[in-house]
Amino acid sequence: MRLLDDLLPTAWHWAVLVLEVIAVIWASLHVILKKNDPKAAAYWLAIIALVPILGALLYLFLGINLIRRAGKRYREVLTHEVVTGDAFMPHLLPDYESEVQSMEGLVHSLRTVSRMSLLGGNSIQVLRDGDETYPQMLTAIREAKVSVAMCSYIFEPHGPGAEFMDALSEAAARGVSVRVMVDEAGTRYASPRVTKVLQKRGVNARSFMPARFIGRLLTMNLRNHRKLLIVDGKVGFTGGINVRAGHVLASVPDHPARDLHFRIDGPVVVQLMRMFAEDWAFCTGEWLKGDEWFPSLETPGDISAIGLPDGPDDDMHTNLFAIATALDEAKREVRIMTPYFLPPEPIYSSLITCALRGVKIRILVPGTNNLPFVQWASRTLYAPLLRRGCRIHEAAPPFDHSKMMTVDGKFSLIGSTNLDPRSLRLNFEFNLGCFDDQLAARLNAEFDQRMQGAREITEEWLERQSFGERLRGGVARMFAPLL
Repeated sequence: MRLLDDLLPTAWHWAVLVLEVIAVIWASLHVILKKNDPKAAAYWLAIIALVPILGALLYLFLGINLIRRAGKRYREVLTHEVVTGDAFMPHLLPDYESEVQSMEGLVHSLRTVSRMSLLGGNSIQVLRDGDETYPQMLTAIREAKVSVAMCSYIFEPHGPGAEFMDALSEAAARGVSVRVMVDEAGTRYASPRVTKVLQKRGVNARSFMPARFIGRLLTMNLRNHRKLLIVDGKVGFTGGINVRAGHVLASVPDHPARDLHFRIDGPVVVQLMRMFAEDWAFCTGEWLKGDEWFPSLETPGDISAIGLPDGPDDDMHTNLFAIATALDEAKREVRIMTPYFLPPEPIYSSLITCALRGVKIRILVPGTNNLPFVQWASRTLYAPLLRRGCRIHEAAPPFDHSKMMTVDGKFSLIGSTNLDPRSLRLNFEFNLGCFDDQLAARLNAEFDQRMQGAREITEEWLERQSFGERLRGGVARMFAPLL
């Protein structure tokens, strides 16, 4: 009798069974109702079914956007609380530039997917690596008269980061309003945490979405990857460069990384400032407003540009749609430089159809990636593109973190977005869509320079990969949505 009692389910067993059934049903229903991508839905349903409780937990932590920020509320308040610039900028004409006239379809699409306006009269300077970027950023901070707003994903407190901390604390000491925001995950790349050091030195610095213990798991995929610096509301910097010693190539760092950044002057700086103001309000509840942050702006150039904010909130898929639309608009040539090449299906399909129309597609990625799993997965995507006429090159070292895209020598996409699911779906990003043939020419020249020494990938080269290389690539590709 006692043996029979031991074999019968106990209350504890029943509790676990009920929990398991509830977890599987809840997670499965959420996948079916919320996941629009059938492949992603099938992927998660398989995990949930095969590993019931653990699978449901993984889905909770990795598959659900747990923080759809109250962005709409913030933006509505911002619209009323601050002058965002669009209302008083006189250069909103769609025909401001010949490039705008000739790409009217793309202009209309970008205006539709972005909540920001196309602004003319801008000047954009291309900056290479930290060697050219950091001196200009530091000079701007040191010359600041009223305000400095800075956002970075990674901000190391040593090397060039120490110079930035000095410049920021000196600006705050002389009465400049300084606000610094660094992503919480990015602050953990180096010790001590830069936000803590800056706070001790009198700088108003905050972490974006700080979390401890289980909270880090809940927000691990929702990071602020934007890189923004706005000085006096008039001079802006954006692009792909973090504040790290490895970006200063002249210092021969242990882990060198090339990159591109951009100095922005003109009306579109107001959109960089608006982006920072929204994120700052999210972090602190403080609204940045008035001439201190949003002054009247001059028109020092002739580039038309539009801000393209993106993130796992109301702005989701902005840059995915922008890239796919730009590919659909292309007639002659597309050049793409990205450190991580795992394009989602809409962009992947657009690349193929673009090539089938006879458009020359050239893609440049690092030959040695700082994330090997990403490179292994990327190479499994090459063959269909090569067969349709795309040309893919892997650049010689050092690792190149640059991201940019040009279309027909008229349109350029610059900013912080990588061509992978994490960047296009999970991170908060900011790009600029720019219409100007001279800017596109400068970026194409940079592309050509980085092509020197690059290895062109061919179908024959892919076929020579060993069984082990192909196997690891296939396994890595299975995890592409999470890379």
